[in-house]
Amino acid sequence: MKSLVIGIAGGTGSGKTTITQAIKDRFRGHVAVIYHDNYYARQDHLSYEERTHTNYDAPEAFDNDLIIAQLEQLIRGEAIESPVYDFAVHNRSEETIRIEPAPVIIVEGILIFAQPALRRLFDLKLFVDTDADVRILRRLQRDVAERGRSIDSVQEQYLNTVKPMHELYVEPSKRYADLIIPEGGKNIVAKEMIFHRVQNQLDNRCF
Repeated sequence: MKSLVIGIAGGTGSGKTTITQAIKDRFRGHVAVIYHDNYYARQDHLSYEERTHTNYDAPEAFDNDLIIAQLEQLIRGEAIESPVYDFAVHNRSEETIRIEPAPVIIVEGILIFAQPALRRLFDLKLFVDTDADVRILRRLQRDVAERGRSIDSVQEQYLNTVKPMHELYVEPSKRYADLIIPEGGKNIVAKEMIFHRVQNQLDNRCF
């Protein structure tokens, strides 16, 4: 089985997950998803306080060797045990998620196009482009509601690392995209274009 590998990048809160879910819903049962966020490097050697001050928006925060190796396994038709990141403690948990190979493999993350060795594995590269003010409001809502963060900590992290790293790494990486999607999941025309392209590529592949 030869998989179609799709990379979905974009800034924090841009709507990457909405696009990912839309593809999963349209091609139900034929899509496997890897989230780059789950591949933050282990930080067992650091205290909780030290982990709260780690720059999680820089490329070196991720275990890219692991995600590349596991993505290559999926492409070969082998199941993987994906790590799980615990945002409440700022460290990788002891749990894993088994991901089975599928005709369509999606890799989602803010910095996946900034890594040449990872980027070369994508057949289709999508960049979700959303205004910064919308993205920070979405991140604030998500981090407080889902990740147990305080408003002050989200604001501090955004100003100290998220915004500068976005400008340094994420925004420039969109030049590698095959398709830039303004306004993320709200862009119905872009979603239909993606569905059409994915379907055409799937129809022309031998599984």
